[in-house]
Amino acid sequence: MAARATLNLGILAHVDAGKTSLTERLLHTAGVIDAVGSVDHGDTQTDTLALERQRGITIRSAVVSFPVDGVHVNLIDTPGHPDFIAEVERALAVLDGAVLVVSAVEGVQAQTRVLMRTLRRLGIPTLLFVNKIDRLGADPARVLAAITERLSPAAAELGSVDAAGTRDARFRPYADAGAAGAADHRRRLVELLAEDDDGLLAAYVEDRAVPYRRLRRALAEQTCRARVHPVLFGSAMTGAGVPELAAAVREFLPATEAGAETDAGAETDAGKDGPLSATVFKIERGPGGEKLVYVRIRSGTLRLRDRVRWAGSAEGQRVTAINVFDGGPARPGDAVSAGQIAKLSGLSAARVGDELGTGAGTEAGPGGRRHFAPPTLETVVVPRVPAERGALHLALAQLAEQDPLIGLRQDDLRQEISVSLYGEVQKEVVQATLAEEFGLAVSFRETTTICVERPVGTGRAAEYMDQGGNPFRATVGLRVEPGHAGSGVRFRLGVELGSMPHAFFRAVEESARATLGQGLYGWQVIDCTVTLTRTGFVPPPPYGWSKWSSSAGDFRALTPLVLMRALAEAGTRVHEPVHGFRLEAPSDLVPAVLPALSKLGAVPRSTETRGPISVLTGELPAAAVHPLEQRLPALTRGEGLLESAFTHYRAVPGAPPRRPRTDHNPLDRREYLRHAARHH
Repeated sequence: MAARATLNLGILAHVDAGKTSLTERLLHTAGVIDAVGSVDHGDTQTDTLALERQRGITIRSAVVSFPVDGVHVNLIDTPGHPDFIAEVERALAVLDGAVLVVSAVEGVQAQTRVLMRTLRRLGIPTLLFVNKIDRLGADPARVLAAITERLSPAAAELGSVDAAGTRDARFRPYADAGAAGAADHRRRLVELLAEDDDGLLAAYVEDRAVPYRRLRRALAEQTCRARVHPVLFGSAMTGAGVPELAAAVREFLPATEAGAETDAGAETDAGKDGPLSATVFKIERGPGGEKLVYVRIRSGTLRLRDRVRWAGSAEGQRVTAINVFDGGPARPGDAVSAGQIAKLSGLSAARVGDELGTGAGTEAGPGGRRHFAPPTLETVVVPRVPAERGALHLALAQLAEQDPLIGLRQDDLRQEISVSLYGEVQKEVVQATLAEEFGLAVSFRETTTICVERPVGTGRAAEYMDQGGNPFRATVGLRVEPGHAGSGVRFRLGVELGSMPHAFFRAVEESARATLGQGLYGWQVIDCTVTLTRTGFVPPPPYGWSKWSSSAGDFRALTPLVLMRALAEAGTRVHEPVHGFRLEAPSDLVPAVLPALSKLGAVPRSTETRGPISVLTGELPAAAVHPLEQRLPALTRGEGLLESAFTHYRAVPGAPPRRPRTDHNPLDRREYLRHAARHH
């Protein structure tokens, strides 16, 4: 049987740019569906949640597939609203290429810029599709200029638009004979591609004509390396430009031949007969509550009834069902091979980000380095019926299983559960999901900003067995030092590896990392190095373990006391999340806008006046973003446009905010030991 190429394609965009409508049109163009669904009517292929249909937005990524000229395309429709950026992050782990959708009316928006920066940083080949050319107010020329200025200077438009802003708008490819602007297009293409193509550079310098076929090959090659980004125009509503987009997907984005894996255009030798390697990028629950695990197979072949292992499951679990995406929704299959995406049953212990199989890679993805900023908001979820507190915890645990960036924070002392969020819309969705899927009515306390703590200096502490009131059969010494921004938490050994059993080392490290979840002021401690400097234990007698021997539990219980003493000596400073902002406002209103920004704690960096419009850039505390969004219409006569995205943490001026502790406070030795005595 002939090998078939597979392309895992992501559709990404700012909210309301038309991603889901474009997905519907692509499926219709490929003959997968007979009629184009409508977001307004709630009958699209990918927005399957009742909440998505009601709100007309994508909340969870969805996978459908269709053929394009011999290539099997798995299309992943991702959310556009910034509150659901975690869904986009998981999709990035499995993409071969992407289509970034931009509205021909609204143009480049805040989320568009965040997505494009991430796609370029990860080297994911990307096409740009300017949608809605039929809408009133569509301005393809203005949007193209914004794309080259604010997204990528290496954007290459592949055609022009006739009758923009009308129902008759259509895309005219420059390859068409006699297309207006074709000559200028070829000249710009040569100039753009010559930077990375010595042959084209020589032809450009010598003023020699270059066949258009040669230019297209060079464009395809550089697009696959994410150096250039072809731009097409069209309308998902009328279908204009969509066949050309489908052809461009086939021509310019890298597909994976069956049995060979491709990552952002780079082939490897891993094939369907190699070791199994697969990435879990999505988890959902089926009608009966069973866990369904979405994976991309990077190498090898996974068959029905195979037992799969991964880091979190030493014994592994058996695959009880395989559904492969093959021309529309997933269909039952007996096996899935390299390059394909499948939905698996039976892996009840799998989590988003797990790397399945012996050939699992270590690339950054949802289980590794984050591509987007972490959530910066937090709220307490309160059940309307107090007796449902346990059911609420189980329901939130299931939601966190599907979205790992919904961090659950259990406060056993106050019997409260907090969730971390990206925005107010996400909070509303969590509330509606709990009501519709779990029958739980909840309310929320006021949303607060999530700060972090960083050590100021170096601190040391140690606890020795049988000294200073240490009730544990363990000796632990720790040193805490500040690290550079973004370094995370590092754990190092300052003692010989053979000085005690490996299980005790592991217990100290695990306990230390857990303890740093709450620093001196109750916030997570980041960007530091913890070094184990002292160890000691009671070995078991020759005839085996006894109750007088040291256990891993002794080290787990002692470590928080030592670490918090060291942290107190080092001192910490609380930092708040900060967004970079770009604000467009009428020039005559800037004098009124600046004082409002100052009251919110913003620090303007620059102001550029462009006739009647001024552009202000600067920094803004994350806690002030939502208040500014609410005040902006009144401040700017409804003409203001705000873009913001998390950039960094900065030290909080004045008295540091405190967060209520949820542990038994190792800073209070007496209370901590009293609790430990009851549970050790």
